[in-house]
Amino acid sequence: MKNIFKIEKIAILFLIMVVSLSSCTKDLDITPQDDQDLLGEDFFTKETAYKELLAGVYANLSLTGVDGEGSSNIEGLDAGTSQFGRVLLYLQTLSADQMIWSYENDPGTREIQRNIWNADDPIIYGMFGRTHVTIAFANNFLRETTEEKLAARNVSEATKTEIVKFRAEARLLRAMSYYYMMDLFGQANFTTENDAINAQPLAYNRQQLFDFVEAELTAIEADLSEPMNVEHGRASKGVAWMILAKMYLNAEVYIGQPKYTEALDNCKKIIAGGYILADNYLHNFMADNNTNSAVNEIIFPIISDGQITKNYGPTTIMINGSVGSTEDNGVALGVGADGWGGALRLRKQFVQLFDASIYNNDTRNTIISEGRDIEITDISNQDQGYLLEKYSNATSTGGFGVDQTLVDTDFPLFRLADVYLMYAEAHLRGGTGANPADLTSYINALRTRANNPQNNLTISDIDLDFIIDERARELHWEAHRRQDLIRFGRFTGGSYNWAWKGNGTNGIALPAHLNLYPIPAASLASNPSLTQNVGY
Repeated sequence: MKNIFKIEKIAILFLIMVVSLSSCTKDLDITPQDDQDLLGEDFFTKETAYKELLAGVYANLSLTGVDGEGSSNIEGLDAGTSQFGRVLLYLQTLSADQMIWSYENDPGTREIQRNIWNADDPIIYGMFGRTHVTIAFANNFLRETTEEKLAARNVSEATKTEIVKFRAEARLLRAMSYYYMMDLFGQANFTTENDAINAQPLAYNRQQLFDFVEAELTAIEADLSEPMNVEHGRASKGVAWMILAKMYLNAEVYIGQPKYTEALDNCKKIIAGGYILADNYLHNFMADNNTNSAVNEIIFPIISDGQITKNYGPTTIMINGSVGSTEDNGVALGVGADGWGGALRLRKQFVQLFDASIYNNDTRNTIISEGRDIEITDISNQDQGYLLEKYSNATSTGGFGVDQTLVDTDFPLFRLADVYLMYAEAHLRGGTGANPADLTSYINALRTRANNPQNNLTISDIDLDFIIDERARELHWEAHRRQDLIRFGRFTGGSYNWAWKGNGTNGIALPAHLNLYPIPAASLASNPSLTQNVGY
């Protein structure tokens, strides 16, 4: 059972019921759904309230509402188009060259995977809305934990000391939300705890968001927990360094300035933080990845649990979707035998990355090809295309999650393997301070774990073409691919096409404006400061 901070369900959900939200969500109708929704002073009579309030900020990454996994606290958006990890997966992975979703009548999926989206797409709106809700919840937490309010409530010195760390975590979650807005949309409604609740938010552009996230994460570093010394599901210094490393690695995309040395510096901090690779690659994607060897590798998870933290999030989608239309392989994956009958399949360009003989025994290759055609000429035909069994609701000890649909498998939002690959890429792109011996050691460590017989690469074997392919082999279906392809100049344009790119069976060139998603029409209507991205 994976509770958020081991707090009872009502406490986990409490902040989701808060009605005193920042105006950054004014285009969203956040609907209280209980007679005791109001956040009053009575709540703060117990000093455990502050940890419970913080748990609600974290909970918004996993949960969508107060009435179970199918509910949504955002009016007009259902749980399937507003769960943070799921819509992130759709926008970063389904839009690229690795994944196909069979059921295109699901709102927004057809447009995302064919790259024909518009400003009314519910998945795009779901990401914009859910991310801003985290910002609002974080702002609310910070308003309720000022020195003045803590003094007025006679909060003990011990709790005040603990709240310093809580406030740093809330600021980190807010910064992470702005980071994703910068990456996906290039804009965001911008508010902090210092803004009046009903004030019209500003609209921050990419440069402003970059500067804010950088300053925030630097400012809170000292107040965060040390890596490897934090409760499951909570953010440490390692998460702050990870966001900074990824932001710096993509800085040329975001702000037109290379920041590869800064990316390297933060990668080195993470590596020195005590993280180590899981003993088995697949431990990272199993139902007990909160207790098996993956706890040493996963830097930050999105929590999923079939009993308490129930959600239709990315791991529930991917595990049920990995069950074939005729294979009935669901039992081994810890879900129903039929699962969702071929809901998810692979585009052939990803499959071909494992074609070379040196990858035949690669444990990262969980592709099921027998009896299947690599080509997908008809997306609705679940028998076409290969399957993938990367994620599982099984445990490393032979057991299974508690529920056969809503899985126990946490989604590894950030993990050490990504850091190793970023270290190498930042060096290759001109960052200074890398040790070539360390670089080859990190890359070979990934390949050795994958049981790849060619695990003795030298620095001359590792170039950017190798890195983009190795990132796909190591990090597929982990919500990084769109960002990676954009950084390598391969997402838009026609230098690299994949099946159904741009709605062509074999792929066609995409216009450059698709490197950013549109600002949702509803959000534009609510905040005149926002402007639609070019091309939409």
